[in-house]
Amino acid sequence: MKRRFPLRAIGLATAMAFGSMAAHAVEFSDPRGDDKGPGKYVYPTDGVYKSGSFDLVKFKAEKSGANVDFAVDVGANLEDPWGMGGGFAVQMVFVFIKTGAPGGYKDAPAGLNIQFAPGHEWNKVVVLSPQKKARVTSEAEAKLGAMAKDVVVPNITRGRGRTISGSVPLSELGGDGNVDGWSYQVVMQSNEGFPAATDFLTRKVNEYEGQHRWGGGHDGDCDPHVMDVLDGPDAKQAEMLAFQCGPNGERTKMATLKLIKK
Repeated sequence: MKRRFPLRAIGLATAMAFGSMAAHAVEFSDPRGDDKGPGKYVYPTDGVYKSGSFDLVKFKAEKSGANVDFAVDVGANLEDPWGMGGGFAVQMVFVFIKTGAPGGYKDAPAGLNIQFAPGHEWNKVVVLSPQKKARVTSEAEAKLGAMAKDVVVPNITRGRGRTISGSVPLSELGGDGNVDGWSYQVVMQSNEGFPAATDFLTRKVNEYEGQHRWGGGHDGDCDPHVMDVLDGPDAKQAEMLAFQCGPNGERTKMATLKLIKK
């Protein structure tokens, strides 16, 4: 004889199952149309840089078995004009994470020209790049010193529709796997195959835009080379990316980010 279970019991079991799954995922939305850095950044002039393609609109992290899946949505359809092979080409995303482990970094990888506020130090950064993992990791090892060991790169990073995604082993991130309890900051940058000698695959921002240069910033090395970041209740993009330059292009106020937690 088949046993019949009340619909209420079935519904409760289903809800409990999905609730358990949800405890291992976190999602943030970001305002549309703010892909202007501190407020006045302008896209490069080459046609490969499509309007909205650097506009961060959603970020999701989800534990999936022994891995953590990361997904970043942008405001325009992804394209691969440079034949990178992964479905996108011009974007590069940094996902800074505080997993709860002690310690952390105030500074960011070279070329971003940002720092993190006291109490908002990160201990892992996941890099979603259209370049091969071997190139990204070799650049990190050559340019980031001790920080390189905490740069995590998916074996494969894909772009599909408007979503850039990649998975990394939880073991490479550390922490307890409760991704909804971690703190995050997401930085949108531009993939640069020929970076400056000390920069980690990042594209510069100048005073005036050029074919492959962002405009609206400063020709010195004092402005944040960042197109968009994740907003939070106490972390607004315009405030975090505010900067000041001295008369010779030196930094007098550095862009300072905060991590965000659900």
